[in-house]
Amino acid sequence: MSRLRTLTAGVVLSVVAASLVAASAASAAAITTAADGLDGTCASLRVYNGSSSVGYVVRSGSGYGFTSSASAATAFRLEATQLGRYELFGTDGKPAYQSVVGFILAGDSYGDRADFTVAKAGDRYRFTATATGEVMGSFLFSLGAAGSTSTVALATATGCYTPPDIDPGVSGTAAPGVDSSGRLVGTIDAHAHITAAAAFGGQMHCGEAWAPGGVQQALAGCDTHKSLNVGALFEAIVGGTDAVNSPEDGWPTFGDWPQHNSLLHEQSYYRSIERSWRAGQRVLNALLVANRAICELFPYRDTSCDEMDEIRVQARYLYSMQDYIDAQSGGAGKGWFRIATTPAQVRSIAAQGKLAVTIGVENSEIFGCREINGAAQCTTAQIDAGLDELQSLGVSGLYPVHKFDNAFGGTRFDAGLSGAFVNLGNLLSTGHWWTATSCTGPADNEQPLANDDLVKLLSLGVVGVPAGTVLPVYPTGKICNTRGLTDLGRYLIQKMMDRGMIIHVDHMSVKTVQAVLDLAAAAHYPGVTSVHSWADPAVIDRVLSLGGFVASYANAVPEFLSEWRTNRAGPHGNAITGYGFGTDVNGLGDQANPRPNAATSPLLYPFTAPNGTTVNRQVWGTRTFDVNTDGAAQYGLFADWTTDLIQQAGADGPLLRQQLMSGAESYVRMWEAAIAW
Repeated sequence: MSRLRTLTAGVVLSVVAASLVAASAASAAAITTAADGLDGTCASLRVYNGSSSVGYVVRSGSGYGFTSSASAATAFRLEATQLGRYELFGTDGKPAYQSVVGFILAGDSYGDRADFTVAKAGDRYRFTATATGEVMGSFLFSLGAAGSTSTVALATATGCYTPPDIDPGVSGTAAPGVDSSGRLVGTIDAHAHITAAAAFGGQMHCGEAWAPGGVQQALAGCDTHKSLNVGALFEAIVGGTDAVNSPEDGWPTFGDWPQHNSLLHEQSYYRSIERSWRAGQRVLNALLVANRAICELFPYRDTSCDEMDEIRVQARYLYSMQDYIDAQSGGAGKGWFRIATTPAQVRSIAAQGKLAVTIGVENSEIFGCREINGAAQCTTAQIDAGLDELQSLGVSGLYPVHKFDNAFGGTRFDAGLSGAFVNLGNLLSTGHWWTATSCTGPADNEQPLANDDLVKLLSLGVVGVPAGTVLPVYPTGKICNTRGLTDLGRYLIQKMMDRGMIIHVDHMSVKTVQAVLDLAAAAHYPGVTSVHSWADPAVIDRVLSLGGFVASYANAVPEFLSEWRTNRAGPHGNAITGYGFGTDVNGLGDQANPRPNAATSPLLYPFTAPNGTTVNRQVWGTRTFDVNTDGAAQYGLFADWTTDLIQQAGADGPLLRQQLMSGAESYVRMWEAAIAW
């Protein structure tokens, strides 16, 4: 009798438990979203083997087991690592990973095995370990590698872990990206290197603009850049940082970087670009950057130093960045970061209120066209094939000449300490130092003979130079590169005009740029630009006379205002209807420093951006950024810098605001005219 009562009670309890599970399951809505739209989903996982349920996934020991109770299931946060790929966080913040013996265990941080590719399988999903190809399912009564018939049903859950992220710090409704007549309304950064993490062999630059593992992976410090390591020494040369005191504390403290002069560390994390976009930026010209000689100077690398290979790697990085932002925004095509390969696409993207990203190229040996002691190392056939390839990558413009003399022409010299360093690169690229003569009028910068940092690099054996090399001697005062536009250079310029490509004239020697502008003037070709203060004012005025576009380097506010006013006061200054800035972010150039008078005349937070949004200080981890004290230490601060720039312009503020907010339109009109030529 006692046994019967026990059995009866057990049956009743089982029925009640089953009813509770059913009720719980019913209250948890099934998730059937597209596989690329699951970012941020908080869900329970119910594993199936074919049509049979194995159970709900629950944390057990160091891994995961199964339960028949929906209410006992572990809540997982799906965090997109790329389109259709996810990291799965348990409620304790531990990411699930596919181990080498078949089990799926709880790990400590993101890695290749913590990445799962997700595909729809009817109303369920198939989770596959991206690194191994193993399908998630039941493995020895635990969660792990299983057969191809295994699928996972997702249902809404609560209590999920939220991984760290960076808030753009911008709120409110932005003004439209186009006006009633279809004109673009917004600023343009005409010169940025947001793919630099993939440049120069992949290790000279520390940090990433995006990473599958999120901010903790993207903005971690690098051992190669710690105190007295070669990365710290290189950064000291190009940025004037302290090579002895470089602790490399990236996320979440950021005591060491980013700073306005930490030039070998990431300054354009995508959440910071998002901040600038939300505050009114509508076009970003992403320049793929390469330099074989500088790449080979750095002893650590994981990709080729061949300049065309570097361009290809960065193009993939940029398109993957677009995909990643799409994945973070709800799926393919839904992100705010959109690559544009035509002016019409720019206009369409801006009309949707998104950021149009155009692609350019800035490298010194484009198509392999270096020169060695005056002898060109490429042919016209290589130029034609190279232009075909660049356009297939979506490139709309390029720099025929960058830091070194090449087969197309002579370079405009870098000045100061970095000038000596780049001159060494010219020696390694061409077999000769820069050659110069005294000149009047437009010049190519004064040159130091040598400097302590360059001598230190040579003495440490980091850089090898040809035996018997003698340091160069230059005249004092104004000097000009003796090299001008070559026959191959003329061929390249003509072919670029035939294709409607934008010719970037910055970095050309005075002799080279005058010859290029002569060709453009003779052809009435408007597709020429100077976008980051690397040309003489007389050259900039000639660009304006041709219908070209001009922007100034986004450095210290007084310098930018002075250059803008100088360009407006030139003979063709009235041709400026829209004006841009070139951040040169991640481009081995200082960003805007804190203003000396910020203590008495600061930018006040929160402020209203030119597009009407409200902008607060941006926070990375435990560090709060303020343009008054940090300058433009990272890309998000260009939202602050732009507003501060307009305020500091005084009576010229309204005109400057109008021209900056017309910058995107002016650039696109120039591009449209070049294509229509």
